[in-house]
Amino acid sequence: MTPYPLTFAPVLKQTIWGGRLLGDHLKKPIGSAADYAESWEVVDHGEDQSIVQNGVLAGKTLKQLIRNNADWLLGSKTGMDSFPLLLKYLDCNRVLSVQVHPDDEYALKMPMPDLGKTEAWYIVAAAPESLIYAGLKEGVDSSTLQAAIKNGTTEDALHSFHPSAGDIVFIPAGTVHALGAGLLVAEIQQSSDTTFRLFDWNRTDSQGKSRPLHIEQGVEVTDFSSGPVAARTSDPEIEGWQTIVSCDKFILNLLEKGEADLGHDEKFHIVTIPKGKATLRFGEEVMALTTGDTVLLPAAMQNCSILADKDSTVMEMHLPA
Repeated sequence: MTPYPLTFAPVLKQTIWGGRLLGDHLKKPIGSAADYAESWEVVDHGEDQSIVQNGVLAGKTLKQLIRNNADWLLGSKTGMDSFPLLLKYLDCNRVLSVQVHPDDEYALKMPMPDLGKTEAWYIVAAAPESLIYAGLKEGVDSSTLQAAIKNGTTEDALHSFHPSAGDIVFIPAGTVHALGAGLLVAEIQQSSDTTFRLFDWNRTDSQGKSRPLHIEQGVEVTDFSSGPVAARTSDPEIEGWQTIVSCDKFILNLLEKGEADLGHDEKFHIVTIPKGKATLRFGEEVMALTTGDTVLLPAAMQNCSILADKDSTVMEMHLPA
């Protein structure tokens, strides 16, 4: 089968902390409500499935593609039976709960086994007073964190900073974190939905009930040795790919200037445009991409190239060697 870029319908999620930026800024097909929190762009996790929208595979789920076309999609060396990464956009209209995710070893031993969750955020837009909570302050240990949670002062134990559009934040499994209000974020992560909630800002619903916390499990999986997490930035003057995050779960590259090659390496590549426009070329074909667009290039893809327009950003993600 001739390889070609796959496009998918986004899987939209609504929660109390969502807003309308997914539709207004990224042109996602949201309805009239004002609580759209997440747009899952590429997903193969249980009932949440990306469905191909173009070409001869239109209508197929990502799970079906892996079942029937694994080598074509993932490459012959992976031996995987599910798609290992999940790409999403998040509209944080309200501050999210303070969370921590387990690593693979812990998550696979849970009653309902899952992958662990290492993730990275690209800040698409940030309100002036928005905050990111990433990692614990120096010197915070297990007893200090548990005491802060019990006293309702968890924020005092967290490292925080005001992010800017274009910042990248890497959150390995075991890192305590929270996205603050006023952020629009692109997130690449392991394909996992396992989250331990440590603190929910003392919020209650209309009946005075708070959401469940998972303090024992969360403290157990927290990496107390990692400390504060700082934002990473790219160099807008560099042409071609810039590797911003390289870990054992994924590689995250940015293209902000010029043209760059991809494909012909027996790896799948996820490409999304959080800002601006880009042109994807493959063979004699050309695909125009604009803000919010996402494509998945199968591992069987031969040489492609992508050109970023002025003042645009291309995110590209793939598995490490």
